[in-house]
Amino acid sequence: MNPTPAFPCNHDHVFLDDRQRVHERHTHIVIGLTASMMVVEVVSGLLFGSMALLADGWHMASHASALGITAAAYFFARRHAYNPAFSFGTGKIGELAGFSSALLLAGIAGLMAYASIKRLYAPVQISFDEAIAVALLGFVVNVASAFILRAHSDGPEDRRGHQDHNLRAAYVHVLADALTSVLAALALIAGRFLHWVFMDPLMGIVGAAIISRWSYRLVRETGRVLLDMGPSGRLAEEIGRAVADMPGHRLEDLHVWRVGPGHFSAIVSVTAADPKPPAWYKELLGRLDGLSHVTVEVNPLPAATDFAPPNFP
Repeated sequence: MNPTPAFPCNHDHVFLDDRQRVHERHTHIVIGLTASMMVVEVVSGLLFGSMALLADGWHMASHASALGITAAAYFFARRHAYNPAFSFGTGKIGELAGFSSALLLAGIAGLMAYASIKRLYAPVQISFDEAIAVALLGFVVNVASAFILRAHSDGPEDRRGHQDHNLRAAYVHVLADALTSVLAALALIAGRFLHWVFMDPLMGIVGAAIISRWSYRLVRETGRVLLDMGPSGRLAEEIGRAVADMPGHRLEDLHVWRVGPGHFSAIVSVTAADPKPPAWYKELLGRLDGLSHVTVEVNPLPAATDFAPPNFP
């Protein structure tokens, strides 16, 4: 049984980024690069005895899995874009994918920290020259992957919520990979030339801390959107001003939430001395950048009631 029966409607609920197919294609390329380098680093870490290199390989393994979640989210959102079971479309699937990726990273960070602490108390022989070469190769691969995704990622979060959190999750994943590759290389160089063998597992712990911090930030950003706490403040203010500029109108209630990258939905309730048809308000508010779906409730001002000035914002 269809949980949300289809009903006649003169508009769709597709709130996806127009560049989604480009984002999806570049994600697939980065998955291939990351998975290949992951195998090289894990095998090399086991062969050469480097905890930092092995930790970086595990880190890349987690990112390969997270990038797989990113690609799957793009595919699912595109395939079910017109499925009426999704009341406001599939635009938030990217946030759900990013949230899941962050939880996966938190688990991997815990395993990395545990293994690194064990290695501090039970060091092993490290083949430094070979391990350094692999760590530097991992850095090059990660930087290349970051450039592939950076060319199509969005800017800061305050740009009206245009940020694609699914793509950003993938982008920050490879940035974190590049950082941990640098940490691994530095630890191995310190061990090779300064005989600071403890630096190898120590950098594994540092990498775990960095991943944990990034995981927390991604959980916070995506969680806000999933709980309808997206960056809609500026848009809400613009809606309030638009209503305030209408003579004889008062804003009674307003709800604004993000339904996809660069797309917001709003429920607006107004009281008017001379009410207009709802379509009139929709056409006016639809001119606001980012407001893609509007539901308007219009209430006439009761007789013999003094009209108060607009109360929002």
